Amino acid sequence: MDEAWVGKLLRHWREDAGASYRTWFLWEERIKNFRSIRRGIQAVVEEIRTGAFGNAYRGSSLETVVHSIAEQRQVFKGADHAFLWKPKLRIPDIYENRDNQLAFGRFLDTCLCCNAEAHVLSAVQALDRARIKGLGPAAANLLYFLHPTWMPPFNTAIVKGYNALAGANVKLGRWDEYLAMRRGILALNDAHRSLLSNDLGAAAGFLFDVGSGRYPLPERDTAGALERWREDLGRVRAEAAGASKAVEAARDADHTHTEIQGWLRDLGLALGFGVWIAANDASRPYAGGRLSDGCLERLPARLTANGSAETVRLIDVIWLDGASGDVAAAFEVEHTTSIYSGIVRMLDLALGIEGGTGRNFFLVAPDSREGDVRAQFARPAFSRVGELDLRYLPYSELRDHRASIARFGSGLKGVLAIARPVTARLRP
Repeated sequence: MDEAWVGKLLRHWREDAGASYRTWFLWEERIKNFRSIRRGIQAVVEEIRTGAFGNAYRGSSLETVVHSIAEQRQVFKGADHAFLWKPKLRIPDIYENRDNQLAFGRFLDTCLCCNAEAHVLSAVQALDRARIKGLGPAAANLLYFLHPTWMPPFNTAIVKGYNALAGANVKLGRWDEYLAMRRGILALNDAHRSLLSNDLGAAAGFLFDVGSGRYPLPERDTAGALERWREDLGRVRAEAAGASKAVEAARDADHTHTEIQGWLRDLGLALGFGVWIAANDASRPYAGGRLSDGCLERLPARLTANGSAETVRLIDVIWLDGASGDVAAAFEVEHTTSIYSGIVRMLDLALGIEGGTGRNFFLVAPDSREGDVRAQFARPAFSRVGELDLRYLPYSELRDHRASIARFGSGLKGVLAIARPVTARLRP
């Protein structure tokens, strides 16, 4: 791609009073729509969760959201077509198939709550693996209004414009092709940031105008461009395959990090504690909902008043006394990650709250990592660990006894009985 040539075209496009840059991207109503569309997507998620979504597009909360998008006719004319229920084809299959509907709801909920680009891409890959008939990259238009700096809009004209500009061969209807196109749009945006915006709507508007014929491009040799496109598509497919293998590996493993957090969540709730889930994990899918379902939305102010507030918010699971709001127990789950960082977070919590050294703290890790746990505790840097009631809780003990503790236990007695003091000798 001749970047100097593209830059000239972009400058001309920005100055054109009839181009989408001025008629749509700089349009005040476009900005106002972000908040209303986010609220609408929240309503879709809630209706799906409670079973009130129904089995038709017309009259649904989704129709309201998509209509708000389609009203922006400068770029999104016809955006509702992909979501219209087509009974002869049974697509998109999110109205009569409850499992598909729930998968779509989890996808939207994850993207609403996540604060990392990787989490959004992971949600897209999970939705793609669900293979919901008729639900393709048109859903990216919803994502654009949630994360405009990460996810570009998607429609036929944008695809045509991208293919013409980049010499690519994007086809409609496939998420991997959309993600490969997204790579190219990000590269275009980075190369011409001063003429575009962090908001990918500017680049998408330009491609829309190219694809709709307003800015026809001259004939060019596309052999090299097509090869670059194939490389981008190959990388996206390799990443998707890697993610799929990682998912399968996690399923084949005895337990996952999220699963252990879920066990601790359910056990804490059963024992009557208020439960906090790490802020960066709260929106993770678990047991048909979110990991943070039924948990505290915020920590007590006294726990976040010190300089380690952000660190404490990232502790995997905290149990709080229902009456006083004091920390009763805290858990760091170290499935494969650094045990060192988990201990540091525990120390920050313990030493940052009044009476912290009298609380109960647990490092939860696979049985096979017991040696690693004890080796870290033996480091001189953690000399103050001896002041804490910090214990190692093996997966197997939690797995085998959590149900009986939840049913017959009270307080922390059952958990303390299955945990191992870190100063104890290593079991053979």
